[in-house]
Amino acid sequence: MSSNERSMKYSSRIKPISYLKANAAKVIRGLAESGEPMIITQNGEATAVIQDVASYERTQETLALLKILALGNKNVEEGHYRPAKAVFADLRKRMNARKPAK
Repeated sequence: MSSNERSMKYSSRIKPISYLKANAAKVIRGLAESGEPMIITQNGEATAVIQDVASYERTQETLALLKILALGNKNVEEGHYRPAKAVFADLRKRMNARKPAK
């Protein structure tokens, strides 16, 4: 999707707070159906973004994954890692140590 298409899409999803107050049930239904957020303005300024819970949860999961990736990249850059071969060898040792004797 081009940035122009995205801005057109969001521009149609900008509503004043008076619209939200007068049409709350309709807005909530529309959020759930479209999965797109709505920008709420107050005195002509964007002040809030509302979205349905499923979209919010997906956004939070995506952010969590991005944070994990960023942390992993930081650790690699700082030299805080071990070769996979060594990690798997340690895991095998731990698994074998937990096995009951026959």
